Amino acid sequence: MPYILKWLFISLIVGGLIGTASAGFLQSLEWVTNFRENHIWIIGFLPIAGLLIGLLYYYWGKDVEAGNNLLIDTIHEPKQIIPFKMMPFVYLGTMATHLFGGSAGREGTALQMAGAIADQFSKPFKLSSDERKILIIAAIAAGFGSVFGTPLAGAVFGMEVFLIGKLKYDSIFPAFASAIIADLVTKLWNTHHTVYHIDFVPNVSFLNLIYAIIAGVIFGLCAAAFSKTLHYVGSIFKSKIKYPPLRPLIGGIILVIIIYLSGTTKYIGLGIPTIVESFNQQLPTYSFAIKMALTILTLAAGFKGGEVTPLFFIGATLGSALSLFLPLPVGLLAGMGFVAVFAGATNTPLACIFMAMELFGSECGIYVAIACTISYLLSGPNGIYGKQAVGEAKHSRFKNYINKRISEI
Repeated sequence: MPYILKWLFISLIVGGLIGTASAGFLQSLEWVTNFRENHIWIIGFLPIAGLLIGLLYYYWGKDVEAGNNLLIDTIHEPKQIIPFKMMPFVYLGTMATHLFGGSAGREGTALQMAGAIADQFSKPFKLSSDERKILIIAAIAAGFGSVFGTPLAGAVFGMEVFLIGKLKYDSIFPAFASAIIADLVTKLWNTHHTVYHIDFVPNVSFLNLIYAIIAGVIFGLCAAAFSKTLHYVGSIFKSKIKYPPLRPLIGGIILVIIIYLSGTTKYIGLGIPTIVESFNQQLPTYSFAIKMALTILTLAAGFKGGEVTPLFFIGATLGSALSLFLPLPVGLLAGMGFVAVFAGATNTPLACIFMAMELFGSECGIYVAIACTISYLLSGPNGIYGKQAVGEAKHSRFKNYINKRISEI
């Protein structure tokens, strides 16, 4: 009881603050997105915004530039308190990225804001090193759960994301409590989440399971390609452009040229309308590739945001396109891709299965579980978070990678 009461008290405070921060963030994001879509000319200033973001982090934010990897590193080896400035820095950077037309997400910002808020309580609450790990996990759970409206997935994501193949069960109560409270508080601020709907889920049959496995293979290969290419393009920017603030400036110039030549804004920002569309109709086979290219360029150049919502876009549009070849409903394939590409890129299959059932309903559970599991296995020793450690190998071929970070493999 003392343990439960202690962490319930902490979760109420942390979850309440993170839920409020998520609500403000989501409402701000909606505003800048609407402003950009009604004032397309503003995209021309993306390179200037990139330069300012680069200057901000280079001169004042080097200690928080690692972003989500800093949170994961803190769970593995708690050191100094995460600077609170991470919160305003990533918020401003993300708002600028979306306002001026970068292709990025929101999960990274939500997690970093949550981690920066929660870690400030480590000293006042006199938490030990192990308790501080639990606090950061709970913060990640609260940030993820409140920004997507999926508290159960958020809790599992917090326990699953930092150590591939293992869950930290001593954080199960704080993770679930914080995620649920943060989600409730976000909704109390009248913040709405996007509703996705799968119209029809067919009965489970051997043939349909084979189709699901085939889809999972494709989603896993897509996830691995995204992770590898993101790290590769990022290394090119770092090796070719020695002065960091110039990277988003040059990346922004390239993005502006591509956006204006394409004549559409459907592949920038979050891309929520296109994701919703992918559940209702078959989309072109190239949609996922365009979004992947723009997102990789945006993030590799140094713009802020996150990878997860773009991964939802990539997976959903890829799944929608697969309905050309696989005789499963377009909505089901879009939903499977929505979470399966994310599962492969973040190595969090359990969280993604929970997320699918929270967003789409439990009827899709078997199909989603197959797609997420296969994608997780097929993505190999890769991932978007370089500081993730391998706690248990995905299969025997990767046993030599146990206890190594992804960035070391």
